[in-house]
Amino acid sequence: IVTVNCARLLKADHHATNGVVHVIDKVIATTTNSIQHIIETEESLETLRAAVAASDLNSLLESEGQYTLLAPTNEAFEKIPRETLNRILGDPEALRDLLNHHILKSAMCAEAIIAGLTMETLEGATLDVGCSGEELTLNGKPIIANKDVLATNGVIHFVNELLIPDSAKTLFELAQESEASKSMDLFRQAGLSSHLT
Repeated sequence: IVTVNCARLLKADHHATNGVVHVIDKVIATTTNSIQHIIETEESLETLRAAVAASDLNSLLESEGQYTLLAPTNEAFEKIPRETLNRILGDPEALRDLLNHHILKSAMCAEAIIAGLTMETLEGATLDVGCSGEELTLNGKPIIANKDVLATNGVIHFVNELLIPDSAKTLFELAQESEASKSMDLFRQAGLSSHLT
């Protein structure tokens, strides 16, 4: 699937006497702002703005290139337990891993996404990007609230859930999500859970 500034290419290579015509499905708007500039001006990305500034990712999101930012909204950050969020925000390495997990290495418009597509993040993990009917999905969940916000250096999709990579989790959080959750209960009862957090 070929896109031009997130407009789908419907018919290509109509030859005319003075050139070639390609038919697309929407009007292409002028794009003048970088991903960083959009983060700085969008009210619903206030928490993300602070996180990006704290992790020194501003220069990356201003730089030339083609990225896809899965931008967690303020609502997405509010869904995370305050204790977990404060821990990540206070740990520069975990915060950078968290944010890099929301950045794909290439620009990916919604029109070009097909079911079962696997994309690599800057953090080094992979995300399953797909579609269910008209909805875009991440790891099988329809959490993309707004799509195809164009920037000079890529595209932004707003997401209403935070994607926390394993590298930004404590041993306790990882174990709670695994088959070792009962073992974690024993650690807690023995007063040892602090070692895993």
